[in-house]
Amino acid sequence: MLRLKFRNCRLTSTPSRNYIHSNAVRSNLHSTNLKLGDLSKSGRVEEARQLFDKMPEKDEYTWNTMIVAYSSSGRLSDAKELFRRNPVKNTISWNALISGHCKNRSKDEALSLFWEMQLQGRSFNEYTLGSVLKMCASLGLLQRGEQIHGCTVKTAFDSDVGVVNGLIDMYGQCRRVSEAEYIFKTMPGERRNNVTWTSMLTGYSRNGFAYKAIECFRDMRREGTQPNQFTFPSVLPACGAVCARRVGVQVHGCIVKSGFKTNIFVQSAVIAMYAKCRDLETARALLQDMEVDDVVSWNSLVVECVREGFKEEALSLFRRMHERDMKIDEFTLPSVLNCFASSRTEMMKIASSVHCLIVKTGYGSYKLVSNALVDMYAKRGTMDSALKVFERMIEKDVVSWTALITGNGSYEEALKLFCKMRAEGGISPDQMVTASVLSASAELTLLEFGQQVHCNHIKSGFPASLSVDNSLVSMYTKCGSLDDAEAVFSSMETKDLITWTALIVGYAKNGKAKDSLEAYKLMIDNGIRPDYITFIGLLFACSHAGLTEEAQRYFESMRTVYRITPGPEHYACMIDLYGRSGDFAKAEELLNQMEVEPDATVWKAILAASRKHGKIETGERAAKTLMELEPNNAVPYVLLSNMYSAAGRQEEAANLRRLMKSRNISKEPGCSWVEGRGRVHSFMSEDRRHQRMVEIYSKVDEMMLLIREAGYEPDVRFALHDLDKEGKELGLAYHSEKLAVAFGLLAVPDGAPIRIIKNLRVCGDCHSAMKYISRVYSRHIILRDSNCFHHFRDGSCSCGDYW
Repeated sequence: MLRLKFRNCRLTSTPSRNYIHSNAVRSNLHSTNLKLGDLSKSGRVEEARQLFDKMPEKDEYTWNTMIVAYSSSGRLSDAKELFRRNPVKNTISWNALISGHCKNRSKDEALSLFWEMQLQGRSFNEYTLGSVLKMCASLGLLQRGEQIHGCTVKTAFDSDVGVVNGLIDMYGQCRRVSEAEYIFKTMPGERRNNVTWTSMLTGYSRNGFAYKAIECFRDMRREGTQPNQFTFPSVLPACGAVCARRVGVQVHGCIVKSGFKTNIFVQSAVIAMYAKCRDLETARALLQDMEVDDVVSWNSLVVECVREGFKEEALSLFRRMHERDMKIDEFTLPSVLNCFASSRTEMMKIASSVHCLIVKTGYGSYKLVSNALVDMYAKRGTMDSALKVFERMIEKDVVSWTALITGNGSYEEALKLFCKMRAEGGISPDQMVTASVLSASAELTLLEFGQQVHCNHIKSGFPASLSVDNSLVSMYTKCGSLDDAEAVFSSMETKDLITWTALIVGYAKNGKAKDSLEAYKLMIDNGIRPDYITFIGLLFACSHAGLTEEAQRYFESMRTVYRITPGPEHYACMIDLYGRSGDFAKAEELLNQMEVEPDATVWKAILAASRKHGKIETGERAAKTLMELEPNNAVPYVLLSNMYSAAGRQEEAANLRRLMKSRNISKEPGCSWVEGRGRVHSFMSEDRRHQRMVEIYSKVDEMMLLIREAGYEPDVRFALHDLDKEGKELGLAYHSEKLAVAFGLLAVPDGAPIRIIKNLRVCGDCHSAMKYISRVYSRHIILRDSNCFHHFRDGSCSCGDYW
């Protein structure tokens, strides 16, 4: 029998055996990869990582699956660490990491990886571009988006439908609708899908092009493209924005036919549309017909009721939500709190109850709710409560600070809060807070501070903002810096009624009546209709330049052309104009024709004109009326007393002063402020408190000597104290305006304008002296009094001595 010696047999490797072994390993890797994929998709990342570490062999799929798992769960550092270790990187690996950073809004890292991918010779694909464009869209990164657009053109991906859709969406969300429209229109019609149409429609709707959005929806339907659950929530707000209820009803019909009426987001958009169109009955009916009480839909109606001014209805809905035990969330409460921001005082009890509910339910820790509380209390003027909520907030954002700053009734406090926000760091002011701070700077005439805010806004890189630009024009005109105001105005791509009105009023207040009227003409030529405020600026300009015919023409056009009923301010300008020119018959006639009750502004104009022309009888009538309208105002007592003194009726002047004293009414002391070396310095008449007072008084003496040599004569009518002529002249020399300008000559560098603010109207003697000082010292002096700006240059004033 043959015996085989197996011990001596050597089984050598054969191709067949290698193949079997390779298939076995490949089969095992495939099954493990499937398991790894299942763990990753179900969010069991730790288990997936344990399996990954145990795998003896790994292929591209293994590495990419684990990188995707980390990226999708937001664990970007782990994803990046694994990516760097990956020996078989491909486009999918890069896409997984880039996509993760894009979804987590890590813009710098995502874009850095995108550029690094190309530097390493890896080709991106349509999915890479889709992720990056989506991030640029959501974060408003226009410049980066444009760079990505350039890459798509160079690599011919601009013909890919998905990439084109991403570009349209990016430009739409970055408020560049014209670019989005161009890409959309140059795309062949047969290649457009519902994503293309929806992206364009959404771009129109979100950027205020409501009619274009509606037309886009109509064209989409005509082309046979079916809208989906993303299309309807974009076209419905457009219908609501222009109160196109009939179109909205047709869209509602499409929703029912296409089977999307049960979609929560579509339902909410339909309800919001009806509320915006002020059809609350239909909105309520739709809400009641819903099979399930959905908080999103209820919130939608509450929000729209608040926006449209139906605050009682909004509160009623909130009560019903509470009664039905619905889960009131962090989106319900801010809208409800907004109802109390400008409501009646008795509503504060309900507001307090809502605040208690917020504390009980734990929503006080939600930033959105806390911001709404701060905003509500600030707008109601209860700053103590607003600050308490603000201080308790663990995390504050720009909205928190904006609510506190914009709601603050004190301009000075608002600026202090703004400085505190900047000092604490980490939060950059947005366009809303910038506009608010610029307005506060304007009211306080803080030009240097306003300029710093302007510089910071430019550095911030925010896109152009109409509200900020309007605030800048207003701030510069109110600070007397017309050159800067004109520069901002000229640079603006978009100008609205507020822009033009700010410039018209600014020119008027700065003594540039002709420029004011010219700006009005340009505004009309640009198709913008004036409003109530525009005409106040125009008539003020005419009044302070003695342009009687022009004023009459504008005043008549208010009613006949623009259907604007003149108010007390307009009548005051016209009466002031007639009074200044001494035409008291016309002033009296207009006073009797007034359709509204004359207010203090009108009577002050009559009193000022009476004083100018020595009309004591008319002045007495105006002063007595003012004493009734404003019992605590010293102006009528002082002006009438001055009129008596000027007419030599000293006993009547003394009686009036005694009456004023018996009624506990005190005259506001004259005070002047001047900016110098980064600080604001204040002066009162014959003030000796300033640390440089010796220098200042010496400068005043020098000033008075030089201007007397140039022809100045003190007007002792404005020194109504019981003093001799020399004493009166000395008193006039140390008025607050003259002390302020003396300090300005000492502290403000040559060539820079001296800016002075006066709380009362500048007296005639100081006005005359300023003209001489501007000529003798070759300085531009800008004095803002309680009525207007005076620009003194080369011995003349911008008001033309008509103030």
